[in-house]
Amino acid sequence: MKKILSLTALSILLFSCGGKENNQSIDELIKSKNTKELQAKKSALQADIAKIEDALATLDVKTDEALVSVLTVKDTVFNHYLEIQGNVDTKENILVQPEFSGNLTSLNVKAGQRVSKGQILGRVDDAGMSQQLASLENQYNLAKTTFERQKNLWDKKIGSEIQYLQAQTQMVSAQKMVAQMRSQVSKTLIRAPFSGTIDEVFVEKGQIVAPSQQGLMRIINLGNMYVSTSVPETYIGKLKVGTEVDVFLTSLGKTYKGRVRQVGNYLNPNNRSFGIEVSVPNPENLLRPNQVAKLKIIDYTSKNAIVVPTNVVQEDGTGSKFVFTVTNSNGKTGTAKKVLVKVGKSSDNVTEILSGLSANDIIITEGVNSIADGMKLNF
Repeated sequence: MKKILSLTALSILLFSCGGKENNQSIDELIKSKNTKELQAKKSALQADIAKIEDALATLDVKTDEALVSVLTVKDTVFNHYLEIQGNVDTKENILVQPEFSGNLTSLNVKAGQRVSKGQILGRVDDAGMSQQLASLENQYNLAKTTFERQKNLWDKKIGSEIQYLQAQTQMVSAQKMVAQMRSQVSKTLIRAPFSGTIDEVFVEKGQIVAPSQQGLMRIINLGNMYVSTSVPETYIGKLKVGTEVDVFLTSLGKTYKGRVRQVGNYLNPNNRSFGIEVSVPNPENLLRPNQVAKLKIIDYTSKNAIVVPTNVVQEDGTGSKFVFTVTNSNGKTGTAKKVLVKVGKSSDNVTEILSGLSANDIIITEGVNSIADGMKLNF
């Protein structure tokens, strides 16, 4: 720095020595378009500047010292992440619909109640189908008794085969009619499709109900949560079922460990991406459908990597990357050395160094913008 300032000062002095006369002479030469004299003047000035530079090079100028922070680099495991946004969801989040239209004669649950799979949530009036079922069951019982007696006779070679077959046909027909009516009556019962919690109830007992967009109630199971998102096609082959994923919930400020449970086989032609699902544990029941999540998916790992803080990697005028290291280290002092490096991927504010540095090298982490190659350091 002192050398540069001295050069500037001496250059100013050189051009000032001639005073107005030289400046005026140059102006006159320019006006006269005397290229020969202008070239001679330029050569003279360049010769004087060269003498000044040679003189400065031989001067014993004290090197500046800088106060910096340093770090000793070590072999470490480096992970690079694909960071992408997704939405929390669950496949067990539905609106319960009645299968049979009619008067809601009973409603057995309320919002916030836990229910088990198959539990009866309510009942719709069956419009007399229960009585029809009872009548059909009686007919079936009679047909069954007739068939059994006819079979006993037929086994003893008493009666005709046609009587035996007719009794059997009547019994089977009655049995099918009973099964059909039981299926119809069972549709008047509203059952929980899975275990979960009744989130909302939209109807009241005594109300006429039918399948609708609103449904009767919403049931949710928060025990099988996942995050769905789309991933660029460049990651095809890099993401597999079982890959570990960090799932950060912005609304909760918490990170969960999840795993890829499904990788889509279809590539969206509009945005060149494919879908994935990441299962997420929910032990505290804090996850909710439609929450926003930020996913960090490991797509590259190096087990013995040299990494440095990203901000210490600089670029010179030629486009080469470099860092400053400490040489001649002696306690809390040393000398700055510019080292060209080849960088790899960056993640979490650190950058992998592929070549140029080795384990136990000392790099400068703070004060890099105020130092130069060969400068004395204090740290």
